[in-house]
Amino acid sequence: MKTVLTKVVQASALAAVMAMPAMAATAAASVSYVEPDRFTDVPFTPWERERVLKQLTDHFGKLAASLPPGQEFKVEVLDVDLAGQTKPNFRGGQDLRVMNGGADWPRIHFRYSVTEGGKVIKSGEEKLSNMQYLQRMNHYGNTELLRYEKQMLDDWFKQAMGVDPAAMRQATR
Repeated sequence: MKTVLTKVVQASALAAVMAMPAMAATAAASVSYVEPDRFTDVPFTPWERERVLKQLTDHFGKLAASLPPGQEFKVEVLDVDLAGQTKPNFRGGQDLRVMNGGADWPRIHFRYSVTEGGKVIKSGEEKLSNMQYLQRMNHYGNTELLRYEKQMLDDWFKQAMGVDPAAMRQATR
């Protein structure tokens, strides 16, 4: 059993080393948050807030990975208003987020730039919102944290950068 486990660990390490050059060739993302404690709607507890911001950071990283190699995607998030409204969970645990399709749509305000070789090739400031977030197909599953925000960012990225992140994910599978 020990030799099988050792071989699996060695194979995993080899796969990680082999993937390093491919990862280095992809675009990089740099995400920062300006006064996240003052955002319109992020969880109150520090661990939940950290989880939401990490999910956003990871998603911006996935979007950046679909850019041509050598480009860097920088994002400065200025405000976040998550889909739905938070309702207290009186049984303990984390609060519930309830979506009703009213004035509870997701919004995000950020500045971005795409650089290549130290030169800015695209930049801007965006105030995204999706009032129709419950009326359209979403390719993220029901259990996906921030599924509506991620879909909104994917739609913007496809339009602004001319790259479809969903198609890029399919191509790498």
